[in-house]
Amino acid sequence: MTREVLTGARIFDGTRFLDGHALVIEAGQIAAILPEAEAPAGDRRTVTGILAPAFLDLQVNGGGGLMLDGSTDADGLRRICAAHRSLGTAGVLPTLITDTPEATAHVIALGIAAAENEVPGFLGLHLEGPHLDPRRKGAHDPALIRPMTDEDLARLCDAARRLPALMVTLAPAAASPQQIAALAGAGAVVSLGHSECTYEEAQAGFAAGARCTTHLFNAMSQIGHRAPGLAGAVLTSDVAAGLIADGIHVHPAVMRLALAARPDGIFLVTDCMAFAGTNLTEMELGGRKVLRRDGRLTLADGTLAGADLTLPQAIALLVSQVGIAPERALRMASAIPAALLGLEDRYGRLAPGRAADLVLLGPDFSLREHWLSL
Repeated sequence: MTREVLTGARIFDGTRFLDGHALVIEAGQIAAILPEAEAPAGDRRTVTGILAPAFLDLQVNGGGGLMLDGSTDADGLRRICAAHRSLGTAGVLPTLITDTPEATAHVIALGIAAAENEVPGFLGLHLEGPHLDPRRKGAHDPALIRPMTDEDLARLCDAARRLPALMVTLAPAAASPQQIAALAGAGAVVSLGHSECTYEEAQAGFAAGARCTTHLFNAMSQIGHRAPGLAGAVLTSDVAAGLIADGIHVHPAVMRLALAARPDGIFLVTDCMAFAGTNLTEMELGGRKVLRRDGRLTLADGTLAGADLTLPQAIALLVSQVGIAPERALRMASAIPAALLGLEDRYGRLAPGRAADLVLLGPDFSLREHWLSL
């Protein structure tokens, strides 16, 4: 049996930091976390930095030079997941942005096969559209945005029952409360996003079963003192919300306000594109060119098109520019998204008997090393 005894690092176990402790890994599992003086003498290795639970990312449009779309095959989906595992992310929801019904059906079938074949890092799918509000289309193709039909609903409910996890981003303008309730009843995580909805319409969506919102503040109705919008509904409710913490999609001061309003429930996403894990500077998105310049991803007209971001970078920004405690920032990349998918028994904590899914971060939260079980 292989054994590795890691000493010298601060250990964040998902709840608190442990100093002066060792973490013992045996055969892909955490065997013990104990004071260094009590750790086995053999197989010791000194590391410096922070040992923490590996990350989960619930919004990745691509990676490793590939986008998830209607042309993706089984190998391509596996490569996207592998690209994120190389960045310390134990599991992802590969995300299909607004596309045709045929592309959606293809990606759902691909995801079901990936789950059956236990593709490492594959947690399920995130379908971001096409049932959105064209007034808040972002980089989505407005020609493909459309209301949800009975056929769409049946397809999505079937997918929710067959996939390990399915997140569906939709706008109340394109899906009725009854459709939201049916999706939630089938097991989907319904997330409101790309929406110009009112505060009242958002609350009706939450009451129907939506329990998440997609990239908080981006592509949604904003907070006004007489019209709180979707953003205001999120900050005065208990629904979960993804946050792109690159300092571009949301100003650090606004992140500080949001995180003060919501002590829990906000989690980090990268909203990354095919650029993740590569040095690419350009790519195609539905026939449109996406440019990678100075930490931004934009269409030719300057519209933001995803983010050039990793979760360690997001954590570092939350700590250094927003003033969030490291414990909370680390939970936002692991335990909080795990709880949203009902995976808190598998991810987000370091404890004896759990799989050895962990990362070693430097003092600046840069990724130094990772251990990921299959």
